[in-house]
Amino acid sequence: MSVICTEIEFILPLGYRDGDGNLHRNGVMRLATAGDEILPLKDHRVQSNPAYLIIIVLSRVIVRLGSLEMVSTKVVEELFAADFFHLQQLYNKINQVDTDDAGLPGEAQGALGKPGLLQFPTSFTQR
Repeated sequence: MSVICTEIEFILPLGYRDGDGNLHRNGVMRLATAGDEILPLKDHRVQSNPAYLIIIVLSRVIVRLGSLEMVSTKVVEELFAADFFHLQQLYNKINQVDTDDAGLPGEAQGALGKPGLLQFPTSFTQR
């Protein structure tokens, strides 16, 4: 019987500095569930700005960042662009998302023959 690894450790290139000045670079991201990708679509922030989807999804799948008690959407919003890009790439990699033909944020397409996985572009200036 094989064991499925559902959590991946990461180190942010720059790190998140909290309100007390503490730097948080080490974290853990878990594999996304269908709910992680579907439920945020009902959020008013995503409905008014589809690019916000990745913010909510990342806040759901990052289970630890340094000594923070939780990773909220506010924390993800305040990440440096390099760290945000790093987390998007990690998300796409561990969830086996094929980013070669990634669509706009929130566009549900099949990835590696897996219908329904969302593909998050790692650069919003690709198109």
